[in-house]
Amino acid sequence: MKKTIITILSLFAGLVSVCGQQDAQYTQYMYNTISVNPAYAGSRGVFSIVALHRSQWVGLDGAPTTQTLNFHTPVSNKVGLGLSVVNDEIGNGTNQDTYIDAAFSYTVKTSREGKLSFGLKAGGHLLNIDFSKLRNYGAESNLPNIDNKFSPNIGAGIYYHTERFYAGLSVPNFLQTEHFDNSNTDSSSFLAEERMNLYLITGYVFDMNQRWKFKPAALVKMVKGAPLQIDLSANFLYNDKFSLGAAYRWDAAVSALFGFQLSDQFMVGVAYDREVTDLGATRFNDGSFEIFLRYEFLNRYKRVITPRFF
Repeated sequence: MKKTIITILSLFAGLVSVCGQQDAQYTQYMYNTISVNPAYAGSRGVFSIVALHRSQWVGLDGAPTTQTLNFHTPVSNKVGLGLSVVNDEIGNGTNQDTYIDAAFSYTVKTSREGKLSFGLKAGGHLLNIDFSKLRNYGAESNLPNIDNKFSPNIGAGIYYHTERFYAGLSVPNFLQTEHFDNSNTDSSSFLAEERMNLYLITGYVFDMNQRWKFKPAALVKMVKGAPLQIDLSANFLYNDKFSLGAAYRWDAAVSALFGFQLSDQFMVGVAYDREVTDLGATRFNDGSFEIFLRYEFLNRYKRVITPRFF
């Protein structure tokens, strides 16, 4: 067991050293769009607060955990603003990434129901790598640490939606920052690199009868130096309150999803992933868990929130 944990943590360190670093992943991406696409800001028509926590590979000491906190709201019929904070950690603090971004969106009507939004985001990324923490697992590393290295971030996206359909394309980070090893005179060597991630998200809402709706969705993520990631999900919504469904991350995991709209303002969602790789078959891996909370504020002009499905 101990040797296995050391091997996996060392693999994490190696990935940071030689590969393009991917953004955090979410199973409930259909409720967390603002984290990857700034054009989503304000699209729900009310002030919306979203919090999400993800624990990856529960049972494996040092496995990744992710927390997100997002705010977004319309400020006029065409303009939306948002703020996104993402914290991603691996190895009990060995590698910690914190992203803070402000989002701006501008929306134009394209038809009676259709709206097209253009979004921009700007902010920064703090990277902290402490290889000395690997010593807790009996692993040693001669690589130098990175202490809260700041790098700027800009991103953009487009988002089209009607009452039943949505599709978005975004690049959350255009700047491919390299964090160099200052102890090495060769400036071409670096410990970590943030590379551009390209996201495509889409979904539709089908009426099955008066009480049931079917909500398929898909997310495709592309980044140079890593495999293509495809997430497919299918949720069934009952009476606009209860949702239950399943998802599949291509060659990676299967998932179960559940959501409950407690009131017009408050929604909670949970998801459980089980790896379909060799890692999923290990007895110390109990799968991945995710919990999502959303609260939306009513205002004096909008006493009741029109049901929004995404």
